Amino acid sequence: MRLGLIPARGGSKGIPRKNIYPINGKPLIAYSIEAAVEAKKSGCIDRVIVSTEDREIAELSLKYGAEVPFMRPDELASDQSKSVDCMIHAVQYYKSIGEEYDDVVLLQPTSPMRQAQDITAAIEVYENAKVDSLVSCYREESVSQYNSYHLSGMIGKALDPEHNLGKRRQDIEPLYVRNGAIFITNVRYMLRTRLVICDTPAVYVMPKERSVNIDTLFDMRQVEWLLGKE
Repeated sequence: MRLGLIPARGGSKGIPRKNIYPINGKPLIAYSIEAAVEAKKSGCIDRVIVSTEDREIAELSLKYGAEVPFMRPDELASDQSKSVDCMIHAVQYYKSIGEEYDDVVLLQPTSPMRQAQDITAAIEVYENAKVDSLVSCYREESVSQYNSYHLSGMIGKALDPEHNLGKRRQDIEPLYVRNGAIFITNVRYMLRTRLVICDTPAVYVMPKERSVNIDTLFDMRQVEWLLGKE
């Protein structure tokens, strides 16, 4: 069985009440709930739940079609809390009522451009890869190890030892950057390691325009513009 989990704390330092911030007439979290509920219709997810400690978020989550089977303990909803902690809490809650899951599909509410088709396709990649986890990424064309540096004071340390050989752009191996939209984790692996991502995860590649991860008001405005184009 596979659990779809949307983690949504009430607190946010960058944007107050970020997870329910209105975007084009709907709270931010609604976009992730609607995509997950649509993906669930294909049978790839057995439940779509929201883990939150916040009553308003819980009510809105129910309104848009998610289940809220419990209120997350406050100690798992602080700024220091990790996603894996709320994932383990959810899995253990269901185990306590006789329902066990094989995988958790983590869908962060800060990725509103992610679509149901991304979720179902990512799960298919995960199943075929037969690994312990999957991450969604986008292909980065303009940045690579070849043109990137770590700084030590004013001195740059190249990530690629061939950074000064004048490679053509089309000859540079592209990077695939995590976009935060979809994480899939095997429950046994997660409980054993307390990690969400294994050493060699499967990768589901999403278009860059659907890879916006909201952290600032600028990101919000970008999403509003992108949604307005649809």
